[in-house]
Amino acid sequence: MMLKESFATDGVFETLRQVRDIGYRAIEVSQLAMTPDNVAELDRARVELGIEMAALSAALTSIPGMPGESLTNDFDKIVADCARLQSSKLRIGMLPFDAMGSLEAVLAFCDASEAMAARLAEHGIGLYYHNHHIEFAKYDGRYLLDIIADRAPSVGLEVDVHWVQRGGLDPVATLRKYGDRVAMVHLKDYRIGRLGQDAFEALGRGDVAGFMAAFAGVVQFAEVGEGNLDFRAIVDESVRIGAQHLLVEQDDLYGRTPLECLRTSHDNLVALGFGDLF
Repeated sequence: MMLKESFATDGVFETLRQVRDIGYRAIEVSQLAMTPDNVAELDRARVELGIEMAALSAALTSIPGMPGESLTNDFDKIVADCARLQSSKLRIGMLPFDAMGSLEAVLAFCDASEAMAARLAEHGIGLYYHNHHIEFAKYDGRYLLDIIADRAPSVGLEVDVHWVQRGGLDPVATLRKYGDRVAMVHLKDYRIGRLGQDAFEALGRGDVAGFMAAFAGVVQFAEVGEGNLDFRAIVDESVRIGAQHLLVEQDDLYGRTPLECLRTSHDNLVALGFGDLF
């Protein structure tokens, strides 16, 4: 996802060559149009660079205004891509927008996902769900993520530690809670940024609402090791529970390039003693 602009300017293979040069040897494919050319370039990177396709991505159903394939409409194509790229994991990146309005809609999504997981299993592909913070809303005292996990027991989990923190929970405790249900972990840090000059300019104009909006918006994504999360404990717990892939991601780069951010995260993880995981 964070490489999509690099893909557009440098091409898929050349971008992944640079990623491999940093030290990464597995990627998760998300928000990349799975055209014949792009799939061929991914496969070339797999063969020539030794980059593993840890997981591919697809929505359960088409999302209005959002490009991309869906399991409902493109099942055979997605299965074929997984086979060609030797990827046995397929992830749903977020709760469908129309399922965010009610618990009943979430349960319908769960039931459809459970049925789809059974279909994919016939092809040797596991289906996984990636959390954000909205899954930590409570319904009758239960977190929505617990409801999803119970209602769709054949769907594995991809835990995003930044979004767990943003949801108000402890990432390490959350990884421990879901245990071997977690096959993939998104590593991105959680940083409290500084108020920018525009906030104080708004205050000087008497725009208190503008200032408070900036005040509330200081939570940032960050390179691993550049924020407030305890990544030594997070990675140790991820390994302990048997997570198969720890994937570095950053939703907003704040003016840096993707490769700069990826190198910082890589170097910080190596400095923490996790060089053997690359």
